[in-house]
Amino acid sequence: MGAATTHAQEAANAALSTTAGVDLTVATELFQAARALAHRPTLAGALADWAATPESRAKVVEDVFGAAVSPVTRQVLAAAAVERWSSAHDFVFGVEELAVRAASKAAPSADVEGELFRVSRTIADNPQLELALGSRLGDAEAKGELVETLLGGRASEATTLIVSSLVRQPGERRVREVLSRAMRVVAAERERTVATVVSAVALTDAQTERLGAALAARYGTQVSINTVIDESIVGGLRIQIANDVIDASVSTRLADLRHRLAG
Repeated sequence: MGAATTHAQEAANAALSTTAGVDLTVATELFQAARALAHRPTLAGALADWAATPESRAKVVEDVFGAAVSPVTRQVLAAAAVERWSSAHDFVFGVEELAVRAASKAAPSADVEGELFRVSRTIADNPQLELALGSRLGDAEAKGELVETLLGGRASEATTLIVSSLVRQPGERRVREVLSRAMRVVAAERERTVATVVSAVALTDAQTERLGAALAARYGTQVSINTVIDESIVGGLRIQIANDVIDASVSTRLADLRHRLAG
């Protein structure tokens, strides 16, 4: 991601955060806009064209999307279009991020990060499902409808919208990669970060709370904890936050001990 895109995304995110009336309809329309842009590279290129003035790019949004989306969605799209993106590709994924953030903003009480994590684990544990959702040969609408059927009544509307929309337009990305990015985006929207904790046994609520407090103190932000059970680590914990890994598992300690004894 180029420096221009980083700045543009931050500005567009800030505009979204101050926009009133953001609901799941707006999130749905933003996902639809991202798909339309992905399928129409000339349009995406026009909206990411540095040679065009911000006003002219905003007018393109009005001309193309004006009658198809709500005023709030147009406002969000225009706020993104007036920024300078490094490429048309980045602009498309920038709109997609805005859609994920809008869904999160529309459902503040829903455990969207946790639900996305559980969906990702379910897909990881079911190779046939991963193949069905990730195959480039599959029908995009059928993939979305499959997710809606599987998650209906089992996850919040926001999570169902995010997952069903992302599998319709994964691009060159793997499904679990797309969901991991969505988790990070939702966490950032809610001003916290995501920790994946691998444990040999399930953590109690008290243990999870203490761990969350310790990580929050270390990283200076609220931490959302997702737990993976893996008996092979024997005991202890392995924690990953972004690119940081804290490995205090018994299996790793034993491996280190064997290495030192062998040396």
